Amino acid sequence: MKKINREDIQIISRHSNWSAKGIDTILKKNIYSSKQSWHKFLELFFISLGIGFTTAGLIFFFAYNWADLHKFLKIGLIEGLLLILTLVVVFSKLSLNIKNIVLTSASVLVGVLFAVFGQVYQTGANAYDFFLGWTIFISIWVFISNFAPLWLLYIILVNTTFILYSQQVAYNWSDVFTYTLLFVINVLFLFISLFGHKINTSIKPPVWFSNLIALASVSFTTIGIVIGIFSKNQNSLLVLLIITTVLYFAGIKYGLKVKSGFYLSIVPFSIVIIISAFILKISNEINAFLLISLFVIGSITLVIKNLIDLQKKWKN
Repeated sequence: MKKINREDIQIISRHSNWSAKGIDTILKKNIYSSKQSWHKFLELFFISLGIGFTTAGLIFFFAYNWADLHKFLKIGLIEGLLLILTLVVVFSKLSLNIKNIVLTSASVLVGVLFAVFGQVYQTGANAYDFFLGWTIFISIWVFISNFAPLWLLYIILVNTTFILYSQQVAYNWSDVFTYTLLFVINVLFLFISLFGHKINTSIKPPVWFSNLIALASVSFTTIGIVIGIFSKNQNSLLVLLIITTVLYFAGIKYGLKVKSGFYLSIVPFSIVIIISAFILKISNEINAFLLISLFVIGSITLVIKNLIDLQKKWKN
């Protein structure tokens, strides 16, 4: 049976003689957060806040006192903190969530350690080398922890490494080709987050995590197509359009299946941006802005109306 929600209680109370005491009881049982839920949330929130401020304070400490610190002290402090945090995760009896938060902080410190090492010894490495090393050395922690914020950090590092590699090494790659690969990489992460539980039941990422990856994927392909419309490299644009069309249809189908307005909104909005860029390409400057304005107003209104109708249909 589907879990009762606030709207169900309101409808039933209007069309029945349900007492106020009974309504209050069912609200406390099914709708309102309990004291234990608030306690757990605040505990994790303040622990995350404390560890985050501690990590940020360490970074600012190095930035402010950089010239006065010996190189041994610079590297030794970070390695010592990494060792302490790792021992806490492995040997402490803290809850799993707290251990994962500590491990996320340790993963950030790995990047700080690489940055300090590069500054001390002036290795001359490219920026992508730094992010690549950071990504590789926290990979085991990411796979073992199965913690959504740590996975988000990992995906950000993967994207950053790839973008810097395309700028510093792969000079012959076009912007459209780069964004096509970024789109494919993030879609793979999205598929794992949405359907990975069918292979491994422990893969249960929160909704916000999947939505962020989906938003990043749509952003990459939208930017790539818009750049391709105004560039001369049409081969890469054609490939990106084909991949995007197939995956957008799949995204809309999935959004209708799971009744998610998020996927049914980001895909049409992306299409609106792409069509607006195409109108700007084929029209002269005077007429283009008028056509784009009318098109955006009309299309956004239509998308919002359809989303509202779908929400009403799903609720009823």
